[in-house]
Amino acid sequence: MEHKNVIGIQKIGAQWGMEDPFLFCAHHDDQFPRGNEHLGPATSLEGRNIGSDFSDKDGFSMYHGDTVPGFPAHPHRGFETITIVLKGLIDHFDSLGGEGRYGNGDVQWMTAGSGCQHAEMFPLVHTDHDNPLELFQIWLNLPAKSKMVAPSYKMHWAEEIPVIEHIDASGKKTTVRLIAGKMGDQRALPPCPDSWAAEEKNSVGIFLLQLEPGAHISLPAGTPTLQRNLYFYRGEGTLEVEGLEVQAQHRIKVNGNATIQIQNGPEVSFLAVLEGEPIAEPVAQYGPFVMNTQHEIRAAISDFQRTGFGGWPWKEADVVHNRSTGRFARYIDGRVEERGA
Repeated sequence: MEHKNVIGIQKIGAQWGMEDPFLFCAHHDDQFPRGNEHLGPATSLEGRNIGSDFSDKDGFSMYHGDTVPGFPAHPHRGFETITIVLKGLIDHFDSLGGEGRYGNGDVQWMTAGSGCQHAEMFPLVHTDHDNPLELFQIWLNLPAKSKMVAPSYKMHWAEEIPVIEHIDASGKKTTVRLIAGKMGDQRALPPCPDSWAAEEKNSVGIFLLQLEPGAHISLPAGTPTLQRNLYFYRGEGTLEVEGLEVQAQHRIKVNGNATIQIQNGPEVSFLAVLEGEPIAEPVAQYGPFVMNTQHEIRAAISDFQRTGFGGWPWKEADVVHNRSTGRFARYIDGRVEERGA
């Protein structure tokens, strides 16, 4: 069968290849054990490179955490992070005084803009059973005009994220979670105001699809310049994209100007769709700084060394909330949102 409208296929792992306007995506899927009194793993950490553990030993990594897994205070400038937590919890703290705990379906949208530090720790709150964690963190670029906007973040709580149940002609269901953009007459919650995704003409879409065995769904045609990638990140069987059979753990780049037909195989499949109009500006990157020129990168490094992007107001770089703390967000303007356990 002709594989029309499929431009390329690439193997993916924990990190996914991205295209403008996206920069990076990490898929964390950790089988953390029971927690101890410090909210870390109640098991030996022997044999790990503590401080930089990406080993997946025994099914999990500590990342840059010493006691609690996660990413202690670190800086960003010039782009946005979109953190989608499917299972588990994240404790958020930032250099502007914001803090929170979110997870189990919540999404955090953070505009780093001119620069901030934040910590993303994974507290293992359950002592009587395991603490599995699964999340995606997507880096979305900012155009030059927005790279130095004031930092901000907002929460998209799981209870408020739009979910579409698409039933095909054979009665099979595809469940779609709208993280960004729109599908049909449904629209995702608004992103941060300075985001590339905030302007409808930029057609930024982030969709998570769960397809029943045998389910069919089509993605509507966009523009000739739309960048559209499908990430088949989990599934025991195969699915067909435009008639091409694809196994799990692959990225499928497709034509953004065509209607794309997706036909699932005999097992449940999980698919992420990322699409958007490109920013089409030069990209200069040095670790957590993404600007347009090397001069701006040097300025970012200098500014961080000089100011710490506001310093770090918390007692520890790897600070976490109490075990009993529920889901909440405290913003830098003092507003508090609470969503409970």
